[in-house]
Amino acid sequence: MPAPKFYLTTAIDYSNGEPHLGHALEKIGADCIARYHRLRGDDVHFLMGMDEHSQSVIQAAARAGVTPQAWVDRMATTFADYWHRLHCSNDDWIRTTEPRHARAVAALLERIQQRHPADLFEAEYEGLYCTGCEEFKTGSQIVDGHCIEHPTLELIPTKERNHFFRLSAYRDAVLDRIRSGALSVQPEIRRNEVLRLLEAGLQDISISRQRQPWGIPFPGDAQQTVYVWFDALINYLSATGFPELGYERLWPADLHVVGKGITRFHCIIWPAMLLAAEIELPRAVWAHGYVQWSGAKMSKTAGTVVTLGEAIDRYGADALRYFLLREVGFDNDGDFTWERFDVRYNAELADTFGNLVSRVLTMIHRYREGTVPRAEGSTNSPFDKAVRDGVATYDEWMAGHRLQEGARQFISVAGAANRYIEEQAPWQLAKQGKQRELDLVLANLARTVVRLAILAYPFIPDKAEAVWELVCPGLSLARTSLEDAVGGVEGRPVGKAPILFPKPRLASV
Repeated sequence: MPAPKFYLTTAIDYSNGEPHLGHALEKIGADCIARYHRLRGDDVHFLMGMDEHSQSVIQAAARAGVTPQAWVDRMATTFADYWHRLHCSNDDWIRTTEPRHARAVAALLERIQQRHPADLFEAEYEGLYCTGCEEFKTGSQIVDGHCIEHPTLELIPTKERNHFFRLSAYRDAVLDRIRSGALSVQPEIRRNEVLRLLEAGLQDISISRQRQPWGIPFPGDAQQTVYVWFDALINYLSATGFPELGYERLWPADLHVVGKGITRFHCIIWPAMLLAAEIELPRAVWAHGYVQWSGAKMSKTAGTVVTLGEAIDRYGADALRYFLLREVGFDNDGDFTWERFDVRYNAELADTFGNLVSRVLTMIHRYREGTVPRAEGSTNSPFDKAVRDGVATYDEWMAGHRLQEGARQFISVAGAANRYIEEQAPWQLAKQGKQRELDLVLANLARTVVRLAILAYPFIPDKAEAVWELVCPGLSLARTSLEDAVGGVEGRPVGKAPILFPKPRLASV
């Protein structure tokens, strides 16, 4: 029986500046979900990429004295390099300047024209335009004369004749699908926000701009360019091979991971576009919060206090992955501070997980010459049952994309194992000659380390692989089921304890 398909996407990033911690949270979180689903045995296809058609790209290229194409090539390399450093395991990397994407954009517009021709029309539009969001702003999106998402930018009065999409015709259909759960919008706070937008009614939207030198030409109208957001959303479909036969192998997307600031596009406009084209809707959208510094959103336009490179360099990529998902989380906004980063690294990664692995492997080498002992009945012990229950709770959180709770559960199991060591005092059992009891404790702990390597893998893949190689040499972490790995641990040689999370001297920040 084929493995269940799981098509996962992130938002594609603007090519107008360096990536920051907000971008990293989204990509790390999506990668964590992808790795978890691979461990479950799902057939994962994980898409990331770049949004390369916008006024902001033209402006950034002009400031740098290069062509837009040269600029986006540079930015694509920069972003891809950062995601590689952060161990993102995407299967595809799409850029909206690629021919496959231009074909899909034209095909979707043509399909809407064929099936619902009244949904595309020409009209004049006048309004205030935010270059940061690349969209016209309504009154509810403006505070003190500025866009709520980009308060440092001036709104630009704009009037032009464009092609429009009859978004208002799809209000009830999109509303019904979200209410019924056919299109799941999570977390609940974001679902409620989207429902309020829909209940208030929808306006038709402009989907083209008067012809710019950088963008996808609007089909049938050489004087217009496809509006960047209408263009960008289609990337999720472009990457499936649409409109070629067989694109349904991946489509519909099982999960779009996006920031909370673009839920209107992904939960209202995108579903309406697909309904107009008579294409199946994505199954779910998860809208995460923002990474903040002292309560302020990190963004390119506002500038950031801490760079992504600095954050990676402090303790390494795995530590940053863990901190963002454990401290900031994937539900609401959360603050990044060096102090909290240091606390999580030292208390949880170094002193809890790293210390546990070191203690367990050291004792197996000291008392059993580096081989996990065989201990009759150890798999039925109260401690082993408690660990299995902890793993089950972890699975529940991770299946629901509750990554902060999943990280907390992983470290909770590690903490319980450290307490078990203190309670059982293996050194005392060895001193007293209680060999059977010592075998039981060591076998229980070895199984727990194996389980923890698997639980850690979505969050800290590099360190998890290192631990896995010590306790399951020759086996593939990504291709071995949890119970198969745990069941074969007794009698297996293990490696010597490394220092997984060194504590470097840090300069004051």
